[in-house]
Amino acid sequence: MEIGRGAEAVITLEDDTVRKWRLPKSYRLAELDETLRRERTIREAKIISEARRCGVPTPIIRDVSEYEIRMEHVIGPKIKDVINPELSKRAGEIVGKLHRCGIIHGDLTTSNMILSKDRIYLIDFGLAFHEKSVEAQGVDVHVYFQAVESTHDNSDELIEAFKEGYIETYDGAGAVLKRVEEIKARGRYL
Repeated sequence: MEIGRGAEAVITLEDDTVRKWRLPKSYRLAELDETLRRERTIREAKIISEARRCGVPTPIIRDVSEYEIRMEHVIGPKIKDVINPELSKRAGEIVGKLHRCGIIHGDLTTSNMILSKDRIYLIDFGLAFHEKSVEAQGVDVHVYFQAVESTHDNSDELIEAFKEGYIETYDGAGAVLKRVEEIKARGRYL
């Protein structure tokens, strides 16, 4: 049963396993397409596993093949649908752990967080990469703030709660949050 579809992949549910399959792109040369799909699949699976080892709840990887990741089905609502200041603070803690390990999620939205058994799981690491720069971390956090601002009336309260959790968990949080303000200011003049 299909449960999601993005620009690069189809997500299906088979029993208790989520299958993420990267779609072929007919506009690319076949060899290039196969190489890109294979590398992106392997990179995503590795980063999901690394994030988990860093204390970030992620689905457990069950199998990886050339263009496909099979993983645990995390059952629960997206944070987008149940967010409150406490959950946003906990999201900040999780992102702090992720950044402490040098991982950038790349699509840090409340739609890519699931509340299951009182834990917040990060999902969809398709755009994730390794990077420790304040700029990359700032962009990651800025994306989260934009997602919250665009979907929730109490965004200021949710952002402050996120910052609190992020600061408590990550020593580099001050510099990153300062950079977020710079990124936000740059966006106003584009």
